[in-house]
Amino acid sequence: MHGIFNEGCMRIRLSKQIMALSGSLLLAAALPATASSIENLAKSLAKIRGEVETLQSQLDIEKEKHGSKMAALNLQLVDLSVEERRQKLSIEKLQHSIEKSGVTAKQAEQSGAHLKPVLLTALAEYKRHIQNGFPFKVDDRVKAINDLEHNLAHQQIDPSKAVNQAWSLIEDEVRLSKENGIYQQTIPLNGEKVLADIAKLGTVFMFFQTKDNQSGMARRSADGGWVFETARDSPDRERIRTLFDSLKKQIRQGYFELPNPLRK
Repeated sequence: MHGIFNEGCMRIRLSKQIMALSGSLLLAAALPATASSIENLAKSLAKIRGEVETLQSQLDIEKEKHGSKMAALNLQLVDLSVEERRQKLSIEKLQHSIEKSGVTAKQAEQSGAHLKPVLLTALAEYKRHIQNGFPFKVDDRVKAINDLEHNLAHQQIDPSKAVNQAWSLIEDEVRLSKENGIYQQTIPLNGEKVLADIAKLGTVFMFFQTKDNQSGMARRSADGGWVFETARDSPDRERIRTLFDSLKKQIRQGYFELPNPLRK
């Protein structure tokens, strides 16, 4: 725009100079010719001619600059057109990718929708198994299931990942059935909750010792639940003490005499 404006100005100035020269020639033709007037007229004519040539040169330069700018702008226009096509192609690829991802997500969602109720049912059954099963850290094991159920129900975890976590919990159950060791947990004893040391032998036998020197075992009750009973006699208490001492010394294999919780 700047080049076009300059070129227009140059044209106006050149036109004015030509009009001034024409006026001078007409004035000279109207007046009587003298030597001095002719000389002055010649000087004016030479001066005006020089100005016209200067303006013409400037006009040519401006034309050349304008042509160069137009060429540069055309090149930029070509570059922009190429970039526009590239961007359109990129957008088309992105749209295709989004559509493909949408289809995949929808399929996964549908798969998860079918998997979720099945998994919730399995977790509920698994929780009942723990609540009615071996009385080892029941609250902690149930809490792990409740947390998983909550996350699954509130869509805080993908169903496929929830299956993996449920499988890990089941593996923990299998490991519990094979491990022997000493732990601590709160047990119901004589109507109170007491923190006790627990000697767990797989998921079959559980013996306990309290800080006030009570000892005993977990036994199946008549209604199918579990109760913690103190040992009835001194030999049973001594057997339980020997078991705890051995496990604390990492002696996990050997011959042990133990009270029989299965005896009725």
